Amino acid sequence: MSATDVLGAAAEGGVIGDGRTGANLALGVALTGVAIGWLSLARIAGRIRIGNTRTGALSALAVGVAGTALAVLHLATSSGGPGTGNGIVGAVAAIPLGLIAMVLGRRALARSRRTGHSADHIGHEREFGSTS
Repeated sequence: MSATDVLGAAAEGGVIGDGRTGANLALGVALTGVAIGWLSLARIAGRIRIGNTRTGALSALAVGVAGTALAVLHLATSSGGPGTGNGIVGAVAAIPLGLIAMVLGRRALARSRRTGHSADHIGHEREFGSTS
């Protein structure tokens, strides 16, 4: 099965459920991207000391793109309109969430480049003093 077939099956709900499944999948992926992007920004601010900021930022970008792509694919392949039970409203809600995830990931990536440290380095500076 090719990647196009897998994305098409996921957007349509495939064999795992009704038409809303694809929209719920897109919504879940986009919401996960928002959470990852928010955590990446929290790492830069020093509120969280675990993880790599750059990896989190790139993950938020990738997950946001995937969520938006799944939502757009679901909108393109579903029939009917809002209120028909095909998940149109969920897919429409997933698009801005995916875009927000991409914006948060981009902001975290830009801030991590500007500061030049990961959250781990910032945390060690606080505990042991500056090593520079």
